[in-house]
Amino acid sequence: MIHFYKRKFRKSGDTPARSAGFTIVELIVVMTLTVMFSGLIMTFFLDLWGSTATLENDSETFVSREDAGDSLRDAFNAASGLVNQNGIADPHTNNPDPSISSNTFWVPIHAIPGTTSMPSTGTAPVLYFESPSINSSRNFIMNGTQSYKDDFVLYLDSSTKSLMLRSLANPSATGDRITTSCPPTQITASCPADRTIASDISSVSKRYFSRSGNLLDWTSITDPLTGNYIGPDFPSVEVLELTLNLHRKSTLHGGADTSNQTIVRIAFRNG
Repeated sequence: MIHFYKRKFRKSGDTPARSAGFTIVELIVVMTLTVMFSGLIMTFFLDLWGSTATLENDSETFVSREDAGDSLRDAFNAASGLVNQNGIADPHTNNPDPSISSNTFWVPIHAIPGTTSMPSTGTAPVLYFESPSINSSRNFIMNGTQSYKDDFVLYLDSSTKSLMLRSLANPSATGDRITTSCPPTQITASCPADRTIASDISSVSKRYFSRSGNLLDWTSITDPLTGNYIGPDFPSVEVLELTLNLHRKSTLHGGADTSNQTIVRIAFRNG
């Protein structure tokens, strides 16, 4: 604040009066120091907020990774194995097989190690697997000497950046404890939403092994006469390795984005 002062006139013989307030030089020095310290304080708090946002991202992705591992192991717990395509018609197929006119079966997948990235729009199938149909008492629902099978579709959803699980209940398995699920935009009272396995997913990497630890790759063997790939395919897969790659943008300008991954290994009962 600039202080103006009045000049005090004196009579002849009086001692000169001393002026009050700041000089221009003193004022400039004070303003410069004020701006400097204000900038330092603002920089400190912006860095603090950025670090806090980064720590929050790290914490949330850590929770997501832990929950994803538990959810995947729970989903695959009773799985009898991976399959190339769902055998139970899905009325809400996101990526239908173009060779089947009903559009109720997802595109086929083979046991080829690789990475499925989050699509820019729509969905991308990751894996299909089947499990025995079980009633509310957790008993197998039998079809003669064999149990009925339910199908499951693991896929990436670009609208939520999530790894989702679609359940397809066997219509012949009376008393089945699971219910066919639907995309979140098409849920009804009889068709609940697909299960969210993990959020902030950027891609999922897959590898397949025998129980002895040998890597399995559908493209590793070809027919010597036709040159077509002939396996080994999903019936030979006894151990699945999934690597979930997560990416979460900072919620605050200046905070760092978080990228990390979690690896989940699952042994199947088909061995």
